[in-house]
Amino acid sequence: MPSTNDAPARADHLHAAFDKHDLPRERLKRLGASALTTAELIALILRTGTRGENVIHLAERLLREQHGLIGLSRVPLNELTRVKGIGEAKAIELRTVFELGHRIKLESFQDRPMIKTPRDAAELLVGMGLLEQEEMRTVLLDTKNHVLAMPTVYAGSLHTTVIRISELFREAVRQNCAAIIVVHNHPSGDPTPSPEDVAVTREIVQAGKILDIDVLDHLVIGAGDKFVSLKERGLGFG
Repeated sequence: MPSTNDAPARADHLHAAFDKHDLPRERLKRLGASALTTAELIALILRTGTRGENVIHLAERLLREQHGLIGLSRVPLNELTRVKGIGEAKAIELRTVFELGHRIKLESFQDRPMIKTPRDAAELLVGMGLLEQEEMRTVLLDTKNHVLAMPTVYAGSLHTTVIRISELFREAVRQNCAAIIVVHNHPSGDPTPSPEDVAVTREIVQAGKILDIDVLDHLVIGAGDKFVSLKERGLGFG
């Protein structure tokens, strides 16, 4: 049975390693968040480490293992929960913070990006080429093709039997979008569309017609800056 003194022990472990005034929380209060290192900011989110590793060292290890903040921000929830010292609660807190950062970035655009070509959309989501699992996102557009949002609508292997088309369009309907661009990645790095990709595209295009939402394209993102436009290749849009 775990000791009831575990939490104080972890706190003492951290306090023993730092003078009170050097603790991240105290430094943030005195100097502001910008004065803290990335590891210290993550430590404030995590709050506690383990009996053998204080929270600062845990944060530093996370950053090191994931090759920095960008890499850490791309780790799926189910993988985060398997990292030593990170349970479900901490994994959810990290994913929440990263998602808020992503939304702040979208809202901070004085003039929202306008999509004129498939490459414009691909460049917005080029980071998907680094993901280790397939994800599908939709680029939501207004009547002038300005980007409204880019929600993730599915994670996992794409197949018409598992993708719920209603879920894919849910946010587009909620925001009264005029059009969408569907984007998903191939973790292999090869953006060549599969037969399943083409079948999914046909389903999405037909659903868009019923909902009066134009499906302008379906992009497959690969490694680097590689991508394929199914619309340009005439796949699923006939």
